Amino acid sequence: MNWDRMRALIVKEFIQVMRDKITLAIILFMPLAQLLIFGFAINTDIKHLKTVVFDQSRTQESREMINSLTASNYFDVIKFAASVREVNENVESGRAKVGIVFPPDYARDIQGGRQTSVQVIVDATDNLSASSALSAAQTIGMLKSQEILAEKFSRLGIRVPGQAIDMRIRLWYNPDFVTSWYIVPGIMGLLLTLTLISMMSMAIVRESEQGTLEQLLVTPMKIWELLTAKIIPYIIVGYVQIFISIVIGIFVFNMPFLGSMTLFYALTFFYVVASLSLGIMISCFAQNQTQALQMSVFIILPSVLLSGFVFPLESMPAGFRYLGECFPITYYINISRQIILKGGGLEYVWRDTLALAAYIAVMFTASVVMFKRRFVP
Repeated sequence: MNWDRMRALIVKEFIQVMRDKITLAIILFMPLAQLLIFGFAINTDIKHLKTVVFDQSRTQESREMINSLTASNYFDVIKFAASVREVNENVESGRAKVGIVFPPDYARDIQGGRQTSVQVIVDATDNLSASSALSAAQTIGMLKSQEILAEKFSRLGIRVPGQAIDMRIRLWYNPDFVTSWYIVPGIMGLLLTLTLISMMSMAIVRESEQGTLEQLLVTPMKIWELLTAKIIPYIIVGYVQIFISIVIGIFVFNMPFLGSMTLFYALTFFYVVASLSLGIMISCFAQNQTQALQMSVFIILPSVLLSGFVFPLESMPAGFRYLGECFPITYYINISRQIILKGGGLEYVWRDTLALAAYIAVMFTASVVMFKRRFVP
């Protein structure tokens, strides 16, 4: 390797990246915008569901149940309907997500020790909202039933025994279910995927269209040296994005960083280079910048959906789970969550790191071969 030759080409690539002020501004602004949007907007713990209530009982017992539902913050009563039809109309029109109907004999059944039923109508077109409403309603109903039974036995002078099994649950790493803590490590991998793959794929094609790539190919520089020099500026761009993301995660969303930041930055290198290698491979097939962008989107969308960022890998069919393991973001999300949220060390993420290293070796080697076939006469 000729270091003078490499240094000259690296300087040339830095100058080329810095000349595109608009793209550079977008790259630096994107982590801030995306993290703020996703961090505040995405919340899997859905509360304050608009609720319509038809209370045919109109008793103290039904009012207590309504108060319990609203006190949970999962249900916001926006209207008291006059009929079941009115409840259905509000749910069908989308004005309410939940409809609750109390029967006329609700209080009499409770006072008589009989089982009573409360109808809960849920708009299930939004499965997250529906799951949240279903779980909250069932839990509140169970707790209210236990409270009524305890009061009844107490009036009869019967001592109510404690629960036979005491399930003492301890929630580790994210006990308050803060969605942003779970989302931010994934968004960091998503940002690098969006920017690095698309930029790297279009950078080489752009030079081919402008005719500057042919000028580089006539120099004595080897192909692997050329590609290595081209990705170095984008490695720095990737680290800038990660730094901005970490700062926003810690100071805006109060995300804990329990592990070694040095280890995290070191392992990020493998993911950045893996993403850039994939971008080079795309550029070897694309005929122009438009094709490069389209192919990048074709790769980015399934890599995000099958990586565990949105849906857990364990819930996917085996075929799609194996397909998700073909994308580097799958391993990086596990690395980032393990180090940031769990404080894990290399002993917990070495398999993911090894997978990224193998991905780099295979993809970069294949990129060099394909680059020679495509661009070298």
